[in-house]
Amino acid sequence: MAEGIEKVCEFLDEAGTYYLATVDGDQPRVRPFGTALIAKGRLYIQTGKVKAVSHQLAANPKAEICAFKDGKWLRLSGELINDDDREVMVAMLEKMPTLKHMYSPDDGNMQVLYFQNAEAVFYSFGGAPETIRF
Repeated sequence: MAEGIEKVCEFLDEAGTYYLATVDGDQPRVRPFGTALIAKGRLYIQTGKVKAVSHQLAANPKAEICAFKDGKWLRLSGELINDDDREVMVAMLEKMPTLKHMYSPDDGNMQVLYFQNAEAVFYSFGGAPETIRF
């Protein structure tokens, strides 16, 4: 399982930008993201608690990510669970130092969320899909 999570995180890192979909009532919402971190054996993303995406995930934690690079794409679905672990926040900022001017583990706004009940499917044109669950 750890190898699968690492493969997913590596793909997200190499793609640079991925698109996160949430639900706002009955309306899908999609926006670009770029954070991914493995900590405590989990795959984390990061946002701000004041953002609409945070409120949408609190109401309905089901989400999906789509990323594309080099003719291959990844669809990652599951539930995004809030984690207030300061060490994970610090690790995210160390990995993504450009966020340091916007977030701090102690600002009351920084939020890290991890995937639970996740299914990642790698696709390519002409190739068989590869599924990883964690």
